[in-house]
Amino acid sequence: MSKNAKVVMASRNKAVLDEIINKYNFKDTDILTVETDVSKEEDCKKLIDATINKFGSIDILINNAGISMRALFEDLNIDVIKRVMDVNFWGTVYCTKYALPYLLNSKGSVVGVSSIAGVKGLPCRTGYSASKFAIQGLLEVIRIENMKNNLHVLIAYPGFTASNIRNVALSKDGSAQGESPLDESKLMTSEEVAKRIIKATIKRKRSLVMTSQGKMTVLLNKFFPKLVDKLVYNHMAKEPNSPLK
Repeated sequence: MSKNAKVVMASRNKAVLDEIINKYNFKDTDILTVETDVSKEEDCKKLIDATINKFGSIDILINNAGISMRALFEDLNIDVIKRVMDVNFWGTVYCTKYALPYLLNSKGSVVGVSSIAGVKGLPCRTGYSASKFAIQGLLEVIRIENMKNNLHVLIAYPGFTASNIRNVALSKDGSAQGESPLDESKLMTSEEVAKRIIKATIKRKRSLVMTSQGKMTVLLNKFFPKLVDKLVYNHMAKEPNSPLK
């Protein structure tokens, strides 16, 4: 954490925010925590209002709230897609909309945490991929509309990251998956992802693809999309208890 940084953290779970405060040393950091459900527009407005009331300005907005899902589209309850879109896409819309006037004033940065699933559709992740593709379109337009206003927009594309996102991912009926199908110990840590996003934000990069697998997927998909379809299918089919089997 940068010295003398001013940080606002938001989560639906206030206990999680308190745990983070107690776990890490924020001696040189001024921190505000705001209990926020980003799927609710009024909560996102409250988050931005609380930030302005305390600090007076916003330099960087990082949209990183997200949930996932895993099920074949034909088996999926449509409400699951709505729930994923409410958090991943609409949460980004709401927070960015209310923060935008302050970011334009500071010539600041909007960061959207997308995914390789926002570049290449992942089987059994229809709602998740759709939300990440939507974020890409949203932020690209915001970037272009404000290209003369010195607004910086970064879209970050982590690969699989060690977190609880797969444990709480929604199954076909909307219940939590309960366990990760991946070996979390072999994945990039969320701390490493955060460090790379901060560095890219400081450099005002447009995009950030974080893994060699992700970079290869993006490159190959430009020239050989049909091949990548097969590679992605085969890769996802190897997951434990994959719906593709």
